[in-house]
Amino acid sequence: MLQYDIVIIGGGPAGLAAAVAAYDAGSTNILILERDVQLGGILNQCIHNGFGLHTFKEELTGPEYAARFADQVKERGIEYRLSTMVMDISKDRVVTAMNRTEGMFQIQAGAVILAMGCRERARGALNIPGYRPAGIYSAGTAQRLVNCEGFMPGRRVVILGSGDIGLIMARRMTLEGAKVLVVAELMPYSGGLKRNIVQCLDDFGIPLKLSHTVVDIEGKERVTGITLAEVDSHNKPIPGTEEHYDCDTLLLSCGLIPENELSRGMGVELNPVTNGPAVNESLETSIPGVFAAGNVLHVHDLVDYVSEEAAAAGRAAAAYVAAGGKSDADVRRVPLVCSDGPRYTVPCTIAPDQMPEKLTVRFRVGSVMKDRYVSVYFGSDRVIHRKRPVMAPGEMEQVILTRKMFEDHPDLAEIRVCTEEA
Repeated sequence: MLQYDIVIIGGGPAGLAAAVAAYDAGSTNILILERDVQLGGILNQCIHNGFGLHTFKEELTGPEYAARFADQVKERGIEYRLSTMVMDISKDRVVTAMNRTEGMFQIQAGAVILAMGCRERARGALNIPGYRPAGIYSAGTAQRLVNCEGFMPGRRVVILGSGDIGLIMARRMTLEGAKVLVVAELMPYSGGLKRNIVQCLDDFGIPLKLSHTVVDIEGKERVTGITLAEVDSHNKPIPGTEEHYDCDTLLLSCGLIPENELSRGMGVELNPVTNGPAVNESLETSIPGVFAAGNVLHVHDLVDYVSEEAAAAGRAAAAYVAAGGKSDADVRRVPLVCSDGPRYTVPCTIAPDQMPEKLTVRFRVGSVMKDRYVSVYFGSDRVIHRKRPVMAPGEMEQVILTRKMFEDHPDLAEIRVCTEEA
């Protein structure tokens, strides 16, 4: 059986950043396992710019951003295996993987970092009536076809869902000569970043219809048209609001789901809101020595935050290995709870004695909120009170907690993250 200090599952932006940080923290016996034929993950098909503004203080495309981290991995001599599928991870961190050259093999890991990213919600999960003709793609599949394979999915396009990938593909398809007829969104607000709505829809005159969904798909061999309808407050179509569009392509951008089949299989406790692992201040899961970062943990809006979070997980994994693989089970942990806006927090618990000097807590709100304060309560004491003009589910929020806050509250039992009216 192979032996490595740290095994990282996934060679995308999270896996690469975690590997670099773990190596720089002193853990040099690292292996990255990536199922694709190259490092970089989903960024290799994201050829638009806008990446790296926080991390590198310049605007990069997705492949450029991935290449920066891939180069850092190669410079450090960190080992990686491509075209390698991880089949199983046991509770005692034995990783079973396979590829064409070595067949099936096993690795005993001192620590494991989960960095598998996320997947798109497919048509089967959306319950859209109609036939199953050609011409229905997830937005990410269409992105790969256009940007990597050089194929055009269609010429007259309707997009369901206003997630960032769908918005970006509305612009991309337009630039390639297709006619994007409409972007429909089930919710009364967009699921994407405000800047993407402006740059990808408004700048090209593409209409965005909120509180609308697809109620029928026409065509047997190939999509010939779709029908949209407005939905009520219970997301049920309203009779009489149907609109027909003649089109040959339907792109689905209806949300991302953290890729946690391996996590579930090894018994990691999952957060029911994010569908990602529940983690502590070190981004360690419920299984000691197993860490998680990036979109496998919760879906991010910016890749810079993925890299930042993954670097923290890499340093924590290196510290775990350096300590001989021991976790203090008796350490005092303070839970974080949400109310009045925030739906979840990452992390879920904090051990004051083990946290760094500054700890970033990230969360998303459940609806569009205007003129609110983000507040953090340590018991009955309000320690953070920051005004936010607008908050939306499509954009991640964060607060920074410090060690001093905890030192001032030695008997703290609970941390509450909430919003309050201005």
